Amino acid sequence: MGAYIGLAAVLLLIVLLVHGRWPASLLFPVWACGFYLSGVIGQADLLGSFTNPALVTLLLLMMVSLVFDRTAVVEGLAAWLLRGSETAARGRLISVAAGLSAFMNNTAVVSVLLSAVTRERRWSPSRLLIPLSFASILGGVTTLVGTSTNLVVNSFVIQSGMTGMGMFTPALVGIPVALACLVVMLLTGRLLPGHAQAQVEPAVSNYFLEAHVTAGSPLIGRSIEANRLRQLDGLFLVEIVRDGRLVSPVAPDEVLLADDILLFAGESSRFRKLEGYEGLEVFGCSSDGLLRSNLVEVVVSSHSDLPGKTLREVDFRTMFNAGVVAIRRGERQLSGQLGRIPLKVGDGLLLAVGQDFAQHRNIDRNFHILGDTVHRPRLSAGQGLAALGAFGMVIVLATLGVLTLFSGLLMLLGLFLLAGWLTAADMRRRFPFELLLVVGSALAISLGLERTGAAQLMADGVRTAFSGMGVFGALVGIYLMTVLLTEMVTNNAAAALAFPVAVATASSLGVSPVPFYMVVLYGASACFLMPFGYQTHMMVMTPGRYKVADYARAGWPVSLVYGLMVLLLVPVFFPL
Repeated sequence: MGAYIGLAAVLLLIVLLVHGRWPASLLFPVWACGFYLSGVIGQADLLGSFTNPALVTLLLLMMVSLVFDRTAVVEGLAAWLLRGSETAARGRLISVAAGLSAFMNNTAVVSVLLSAVTRERRWSPSRLLIPLSFASILGGVTTLVGTSTNLVVNSFVIQSGMTGMGMFTPALVGIPVALACLVVMLLTGRLLPGHAQAQVEPAVSNYFLEAHVTAGSPLIGRSIEANRLRQLDGLFLVEIVRDGRLVSPVAPDEVLLADDILLFAGESSRFRKLEGYEGLEVFGCSSDGLLRSNLVEVVVSSHSDLPGKTLREVDFRTMFNAGVVAIRRGERQLSGQLGRIPLKVGDGLLLAVGQDFAQHRNIDRNFHILGDTVHRPRLSAGQGLAALGAFGMVIVLATLGVLTLFSGLLMLLGLFLLAGWLTAADMRRRFPFELLLVVGSALAISLGLERTGAAQLMADGVRTAFSGMGVFGALVGIYLMTVLLTEMVTNNAAAALAFPVAVATASSLGVSPVPFYMVVLYGASACFLMPFGYQTHMMVMTPGRYKVADYARAGWPVSLVYGLMVLLLVPVFFPL
């Protein structure tokens, strides 16, 4: 009976993850605590899951990677990457992205190259951004540190009492798979959407209304709040142009003066709401060069605190010293009252920013900035090269067995802190609490599934479904189950749920568990059909103006070749 209860619990968890109302960082800890409170796992099991060596190594890697977000070395490659024809530029872009993602955080790689691609005016970013995201995934499966998913699987391996993976264990299959898929991406470029450049630029004029405060207006000398201009149905006061300068963002106690030009954002069809204000003339929907120079386009990051919240709930103006002019989600520009729209990861925001916007410390955590309108503090070229060189040395020493990856990353983190390239405040703002909660809880849940017998029950189901194909059929079944999970939920959650089933399946068949958990490792990163399972897909969705169908159209050849290569090569390098 315990096995069926455990199975029901994990199926309910999957349903809730797919539904998306509650984040994985909430659901996984709740399920882990449920297993503990029901007596399935003990206190030592629960606490030990959060101190797993591979998990701590992953957290150190994430902290060290913050330095690479500030290096301009990758940005320096942009001019070379994007020269020549579109096909040549795409080839260089995906090759470099894959190579960098093998050792650097793929989110950081995509973030830097994303900015360069969106500045390109010779062709549409939609022809380059999906390949960029796919390439970062392909590079990530070639090394142990290439993606958090690999380290998550390694943490499960160590917890199960097996020998952990080496730095280049995933490369045996990962490199041939990555090379094959990169070639496929070059050959299938025609499957990528080609949105016209005009569609990719912010449609500013459709979202602005200008209103002029005439001399003698009763609005003069009174604050925004007193004039009831703070919250209008469908309109939002973003800026005031006063004597050739901008007042942005506009505080509620800002007092209006004669000849002020008020700039409202929202639906242009709502301009009649301003006609009832005496001395306020609405005279058009255009914006001049002064306004355009103050606009910044950003994408909401996967680390942001904003998803699920509205602009009004977080007091966006105060938090970032910026007003939101427009919100874009994929190919759709959202309408309605902007302050009441719950934000999502990957949403594009067009901001009218204040002078100190770039100095706000919470910018990096919440946004990926597009274009070069805002210059964030960067390391010098020499400092960037030194940081990358030091990281490369740690990788080499860990590969040679001179020191453990944990020790090397710990020393590197200390070096970066002493050099001032990373601060305690940076670490506090960008610490991946969600990742810690998900992975630590997933380790505890994995123990619970094993002890209740639910993992064995699921393994029996896989073996029965593919009984006609023997051991290889079971391997195929585990891979397909993992891919389905990663497309529906997220890559780390898919690895966490599939790993115990994979090990139980191998045990019931009396074969080595290594090929089974390796197909989980590769399958958890095989997210090429839907944008929701991988954070880099969400990063490029809005800048590329993609529809969900665009991912499936461009991704199915890559997914097919990836799966065939993995299933053919895993039994060769990791015998059944």
